[in-house]
Amino acid sequence: MRPAFLAVLAILVACPAWAADTGKHNRYKWTDAEGNLHYTDALPPEAVKYGYDVVNAQGIVIKHVDRMKTPEERAAAKAELAKAKAAREAEETRRRSDQQMLAAYPTEDDLKRAQHQQSEMMEQNITSARISLQSQEKTLAELLGHAAELDSSGKPVPPALAKKIGDMRKQVEDQREYIARKQRERDETIARFDDELAHYRSLKSPQEAERR
Repeated sequence: MRPAFLAVLAILVACPAWAADTGKHNRYKWTDAEGNLHYTDALPPEAVKYGYDVVNAQGIVIKHVDRMKTPEERAAAKAELAKAKAAREAEETRRRSDQQMLAAYPTEDDLKRAQHQQSEMMEQNITSARISLQSQEKTLAELLGHAAELDSSGKPVPPALAKKIGDMRKQVEDQREYIARKQRERDETIARFDDELAHYRSLKSPQEAERR
């Protein structure tokens, strides 16, 4: 085979590949701040700023890139993602809680019984705290009486006695605050019982409808 023919054959073989490469050449289409449309082979910073399209050799858009976001927009987008994530997690937590409720209380009577037991336990705790408070108040009254007797007889109140009185007063105040806090917790818990029962019924209704 002659060398000249081989050279021509090599060119013919290479031409389709060259044409294919040329056909794959992409350009950038973008609009500047004044609204002017541009087509460029290289991607200028202004195009990144305002957003651009990648077009193929036939002028068809094959990819769109949004404009660069401002720091404020990026922060807002990040906050929105965090908010959406928190909402998904809250929904998942609620779903698990509902499943646990249905598993723990197969019937409405089971739930009511548990609510009653909870309120009884809280009431017993408050009653025990009141009994303890009465004992502390009695001790404080005795200490104050002793200090009053010393004072009426012209004797000074010993520092140790004064300290006991101060410590006991603090215990009485703390105990009263504790009882008030537990009473609020009890009242808030009992107030939620009706809502809890209504929610339980709403969860059970679809299940009971399916059984029918």
